[in-house]
Amino acid sequence: MFRVRLPYGRRPESILVKLTDYGGMTGWGEIVEPPSGHPGLDKTWTILAESLAPSLIGVDWEHPDDLVAPYVVPGSLADGLAGPGLDAGGFAVPGSQVSGSGVPGSLAGGSAVPGSLAGGSAVPGSLAGGSAVPGSLVGGSAVTGSLVGGSAVDMACWDLWARMQGVPLAHAIGGTRTSLTATVRIGAERSLESLVSRVNRHVCGGYAHVTLDVSPGWDVEPLRAVRLAYPGLAISVDAQAAYTPAQLDQLAAFDAYGITTLERPFIPGDHSAHADLQERIAAAVVVEVHSLQEIAELTTAHAARALLLRPADFASLYEVRQVHDRAVAAGWDIVCAGGQGTGLARAATVAVASLPGCTLPCDVTQPPKAAQIVTPPVGASGGVVAVPFTQPGLGHLVDEDRLRRLARDSFRV
Repeated sequence: MFRVRLPYGRRPESILVKLTDYGGMTGWGEIVEPPSGHPGLDKTWTILAESLAPSLIGVDWEHPDDLVAPYVVPGSLADGLAGPGLDAGGFAVPGSQVSGSGVPGSLAGGSAVPGSLAGGSAVPGSLAGGSAVPGSLVGGSAVTGSLVGGSAVDMACWDLWARMQGVPLAHAIGGTRTSLTATVRIGAERSLESLVSRVNRHVCGGYAHVTLDVSPGWDVEPLRAVRLAYPGLAISVDAQAAYTPAQLDQLAAFDAYGITTLERPFIPGDHSAHADLQERIAAAVVVEVHSLQEIAELTTAHAARALLLRPADFASLYEVRQVHDRAVAAGWDIVCAGGQGTGLARAATVAVASLPGCTLPCDVTQPPKAAQIVTPPVGASGGVVAVPFTQPGLGHLVDEDRLRRLARDSFRV
């Protein structure tokens, strides 16, 4: 494990997890420092070093979902509404012990795949020695919470498993796209002229879609200026939960400028306000969720028509796919987002964005490609993000020499 902060401006810190099997094959995962107001990475580092990392040694598993699918993550998979191998609605989860079948689009089923991590006993290609530690992703109990290192371990397990199978991660989790349309997020500027100039640079660079950050006092006028300058440009707006239900008329006015989506208009949890806004506008209201229970409540309330999905906010790709599937079942579109860190977390976001339900332009353009530690760098070129369908696993290599030079701390089990 490594703790690293890339020397490119004010970048968040990351923890990188490396798993190595007996044959020397490796898998990588990353968890990025959460926004201010959330616990930092010190607690995550301690949990990884003292619990999660040791718990993986000696565990026999055939598929990454075996480590999390049978268990409910408190506060994440519906807080007890789901049973072992069941989703919140009581249906069998594909790839679980209940369904007995593989995850759609993956190579896993109810039995070991030749060359995979075989069940029953440790074999070359498995993680050897030791036993499971309670409270980890294995050993019969779940990780408490979603940002305590579980996502990095899960990502590394998926990367290792997919590399052993010789398949890209995007294909392994059910992805179908080979390229993604990207959006670029544009914050408030000093003036309308500066805003239009910035949009122009991205349009000239090949972007066909932009997302404008808006807030009370910086909303209608910037939107009008960009629309007048680019009548055919696809525009979304992100309100960043800066509005109240009393400002519904102000938000509804955005519809006159032909926006495609209106992201996060109100604080999370106010389902009725979101539903009222969605009834009034043609653009799809986009909500962000962090659990299967949230998406179930929002779809039931008809509170939106689209989902903002950040894979890094979940403890496992199993949960991410469950949320994706619930949104698709409700007829919602999905925008997949996540671009911080050293490049590994962004690569996983690209894999998730290749899922069939992720129909809206993805947001993986920040920070720039140079602020990464993987090759090839992850990001958009000409407004398009390539999905690595010719390389196994995440499809990117870690520059370990550079990583070791930049790491402020490291730990090995």
